[in-house]
Amino acid sequence: MESLTDQLAALSHPARLAVFRLLVRRCPDALPAGEIAEVLGLKSSTLSVYLATLTRAGLISQTRQGTSLRYALDTGAAQGLMRDLFLDCCRGRPDLWPPLAGPLEATHRHNVLFLCTGNSARSIMAEALLRHIAGARLIAYSAGTHPNAEVNPRVLDLLRTKGIATKGLHPKPLETFQGPEAPRFDFVFTVCDRAANEDCPTWQDQPISAHWGLPDPAGVQGTEAERSLAFHQTYAMMHQRISGFAALPLDALDRVSLQTSVDDIGRIKETT
Repeated sequence: MESLTDQLAALSHPARLAVFRLLVRRCPDALPAGEIAEVLGLKSSTLSVYLATLTRAGLISQTRQGTSLRYALDTGAAQGLMRDLFLDCCRGRPDLWPPLAGPLEATHRHNVLFLCTGNSARSIMAEALLRHIAGARLIAYSAGTHPNAEVNPRVLDLLRTKGIATKGLHPKPLETFQGPEAPRFDFVFTVCDRAANEDCPTWQDQPISAHWGLPDPAGVQGTEAERSLAFHQTYAMMHQRISGFAALPLDALDRVSLQTSVDDIGRIKETT
């Protein structure tokens, strides 16, 4: 029980819990301390203490990348925490454990939501690509936490040159999909770091979620050729991820296997 009590004590502080929740949302990414401090509005010295506590408790891992230390969720330790809570504290009572480990509800169509901040480039690409690649098997949606007024024209032009339909694509606020009449989502993917950094409300029915963060092509400065290249690179990476996701045997895998698969897809950084 010593490990469990240490972990619960580490998470009992609101700010340490906020660090842990951020790393859950950004999983499988490993974040530098500076980014964590900026997102959560913490002083570097204070954050250093929090990170040390969470690391000692085994809830997060620390790796070195060059001269930078990066921190990530330790999924094995988090799994152990939930297992120990269930088996020890709750005595394994099935009525106290949400049934999340089984397969998705048997259906030929699953709802998938892609989230980013502006819903004008990356999430729009993902929505259009999934409709194009998966056809009627999957229903694609996208939204933004702070949606722009319109889709980036470069995205629409690029999709059209690839033969992908753009009709009906437009930025939509996240709130559109959070009311009682909203679709029930089986998958929710964040495709930009800023959206994943935001502490959004939890989803009903616990959809499988993952972070597929990609650089914002609209933020690239430079020549026309350099800016165009940024959009093409983002499209290529998104196409690879969407293709991998659409190829998964969704109805044959349990939720644990699906979570592992979509996390692995999120680690794809470039086309091969």
